[in-house]
Amino acid sequence: MSHHDQAVAHISSYFDTGSFQADLGRLVSRPTESQDPRGQPHIQAYLTEDMPALLEGMGFSQEIFANPKPGFPPIMVAQRLENPDLPTVLIYGHGDVVLGQDDQWRAGLKPFEIVEEGDRLYGRGIADNKVQHLINIKALDAIIATKGALGFNVKLLIEMGEEAGSPGLRDFCQTQKELLAADVLIASDGPRLRPDVPTIFTGARGGIAFALEVNLRDGANHSGNFGGLLRDPAITLAHALASITDARGQLLIPEWKPTSLTPRVREILAKLPAPQSGVPLDADWGEEDLTQTERVLGWNSFAVLAMESGVPAAPLNAIAGSARAVCQLRFVVGTDMDAIIPALRRHLDKNGFHQVEISMEGNHHVFPATRLDPDHPYVDFVAASIHDTTGNAPDLLPNLGGSLPNDCFADVLGLPTIWIPHSYTGCSQHAPNEHVLKPLCREALIVMTGLFTKIGDDGLPDRRRT
Repeated sequence: MSHHDQAVAHISSYFDTGSFQADLGRLVSRPTESQDPRGQPHIQAYLTEDMPALLEGMGFSQEIFANPKPGFPPIMVAQRLENPDLPTVLIYGHGDVVLGQDDQWRAGLKPFEIVEEGDRLYGRGIADNKVQHLINIKALDAIIATKGALGFNVKLLIEMGEEAGSPGLRDFCQTQKELLAADVLIASDGPRLRPDVPTIFTGARGGIAFALEVNLRDGANHSGNFGGLLRDPAITLAHALASITDARGQLLIPEWKPTSLTPRVREILAKLPAPQSGVPLDADWGEEDLTQTERVLGWNSFAVLAMESGVPAAPLNAIAGSARAVCQLRFVVGTDMDAIIPALRRHLDKNGFHQVEISMEGNHHVFPATRLDPDHPYVDFVAASIHDTTGNAPDLLPNLGGSLPNDCFADVLGLPTIWIPHSYTGCSQHAPNEHVLKPLCREALIVMTGLFTKIGDDGLPDRRRT
């Protein structure tokens, strides 16, 4: 039996005997909420107890580093270095989760207790991101257990603040370039396009959030006595927001339109299935001359995340003194990130909205956009491995529609970045009733075992053994 077949048999048994579900259950039971102080002791225990238990017997050294930004969660780096002449793979994952939303899960489910229902396993953080790095770690373990060695070096980085914007991660990568030096990043986060077909994406859309505010006066004034006499900040803000796009959401700020939707990118996107979602999609929303796939993976999109004036839960007959909206631009490469806010300021001033202030305080995080050339030889290598293992050509995305701290690896460390997600679009990540699909998880374990075996046996395309 070949190394590949032995490792695949081992990882299949790991899933089929229930060991996978038991390991995942232990990780899910740790309420590692990075957006709530109550999560802090659990975040620490995830790195000092849970990760060492997973890596036991795999030959990894482990070190936990204080976050470069004081007050934020620590970062763990584990290494298995077999030979400096072998290729090195950097693997990333995050062990923190969003708020549990304990009282919003349906009957029979609890956020920090794994629950099995048919082909689904429920729990907070189970899809984002605990199952994803568990699968990758156990795929490595299957090869070590059956072959005795990987045939390449591995560095594993686990952060605990991704859901809070990955504070300190970029600084950590900047100061630890030598420690994190590798040939490629292979990581897992986000969803597959289709649950039964593996996905590869090579970057992520960027994201920038900001507040628009109109502050005209202190307090509110009687709408009967002052209606028609005092400018309404909510109406002013509504018109300012409406000037950013047209009625179908098409961007009206020229600098916010990317230059990277090339014929080659459109060719790649044309091969993908239509976007799938648990909610009906609006065919008449977004850029009219683009397909829905191009709108979400090849273009920029503006959204109003929240807005408020007065007290919506208890409105008064009064003209409010202020209005505020929290907004976001998701953007692809080919957009000058540093020009986004200045362009917005010029646009508002040109249209007479001088009263509208722009602020970026609080939790308004910025993720740069990244994208590895989809024709990079590593992409072909990974796609070929997945095809050999599953019989399916994977869906190839130039970038994820969402945002990830991929810039830390692509820009700071200068690595080719390849992401292989182990979830699906209907998993309810960041929402109540988050779950994963058992058949998808089983296939993902086999996919990653096959890929890591291929790297160990064949080397990476530019590190071939002669």
